[in-house]
Amino acid sequence: MSVARGGRLAAADQAMLELNQSVEVDKRLWREDIDGSVAHIGGLEGAGILSSEEAQTLRDGLSQVAREIEAGQMQWDPVKEDVHMNIESRLVEIVGAVGGKLHTARSRNDQVATDLRLFARRRGVEILEALDGLGGVILGRAEEQIDVLMPAYTHLQRGQPSRLAHHLMAWQEMLWRDRGRLVDAITRLNESPLGAGAVAGTGFAIDRASVAQSLGFSGPMRNSLDATASRDFLMELVSALAILGVHLSRIGEEIVLWSSSEFGFMELSDGFSTSSSMMPQKKNPDVAELVRGKAALLIGATTTLMVLEKSLCFGYGRELQDDKRPLFDSCDNARIALNALAGAIETASFRADRLEGALERGHLTATDLADYLVTQGVPFREAHHIVGGLVRKASEQGIELSKLSAEELLAAHPSLQGSEVRAALDPRTAVERRALFGGPAKARVLEAIADARARWQLAQKESIAGA
Repeated sequence: MSVARGGRLAAADQAMLELNQSVEVDKRLWREDIDGSVAHIGGLEGAGILSSEEAQTLRDGLSQVAREIEAGQMQWDPVKEDVHMNIESRLVEIVGAVGGKLHTARSRNDQVATDLRLFARRRGVEILEALDGLGGVILGRAEEQIDVLMPAYTHLQRGQPSRLAHHLMAWQEMLWRDRGRLVDAITRLNESPLGAGAVAGTGFAIDRASVAQSLGFSGPMRNSLDATASRDFLMELVSALAILGVHLSRIGEEIVLWSSSEFGFMELSDGFSTSSSMMPQKKNPDVAELVRGKAALLIGATTTLMVLEKSLCFGYGRELQDDKRPLFDSCDNARIALNALAGAIETASFRADRLEGALERGHLTATDLADYLVTQGVPFREAHHIVGGLVRKASEQGIELSKLSAEELLAAHPSLQGSEVRAALDPRTAVERRALFGGPAKARVLEAIADARARWQLAQKESIAGA
């Protein structure tokens, strides 16, 4: 099978046709392609290239194409290569020869670059909304669980007494930074390539600024070569999604651990769990494991886009045809992961008895006892050594540091006596002592929740205003 290709080339081999066509992937850009074409019609009309009647005929024709696509009636033809030529061909069928005027002063190079920026902007905003949803869920659960204590871990070993809400707020802080990266990426990509043509612009007097404004862009891109040849806006967006994916994976990893019998800190709802095909007792945290898997795909998409452009000379190269699947997949995977994790966390049950029970083993107030000695004038390194010896003594007896007798504490140092020593060994007192900004004391965590909620709400209002 072969087809004529313009007036310059005769026919293409079947193998070339299979390599060349992209419509099965890029037809997803149909809405953006039509929006860009409508804006371009305005530019052509403003430049006097189209009459008002011709412009309206083209707009009406594109509206019909859009309705057909939405109704599933569009017959996508791989011989026509891509979404752009399929839509233009159907337009010509509807409106006749005037449809051939649409591509005046435009190349598929600036056309596809515009479509991609419109798509990336729209999907980026959708992902921001999903991220806002997850952030709100975490803030709600943190406020709800404000009085529940738990260990803080280093090296996955119990370290010091802390608060569940403080831990959840650490998740929230990561996501807040992810939000900022996404906003930056969306802001930077919001420029219009239309009018850049194939590589060196157009000789027609198109008002690029007006066309850009009609599409909601901040303005036209400054350089026609850069406008058609660069995809760093995709790399930036997808890289931001990859970092988000890593953060979601870290949260997922903790959910897997916390929902295990060994930890027992939380239980996922049935709606976000699966069972085993063989073992009837199983309740598996597949939602968290699948989120971890999505992170791998997001990282892979970033790598794909970077490698795709790394050896590209300035000027459009056809390998850029393959920049769409990484973008589409990344946006889908990020959105799905965010929504699933939000639902899982919102409907999960936290086991306060297990969380606080974990404070009873591991000598978690050892640092607080050393800090107490510091208040008595003992240098910290000496205090660290003294308390380390007490931990060793308690471990040899199979008891916790807090269970050592008054005589054993006094023998380690003359200052280790009285009610203040026992207070230093109390986990809840230890948590409340950590009342510095950013610490787990109840008042500080409540302040952090209020501050975060105000930041997220303001950011969401700004996003809505910007949209």
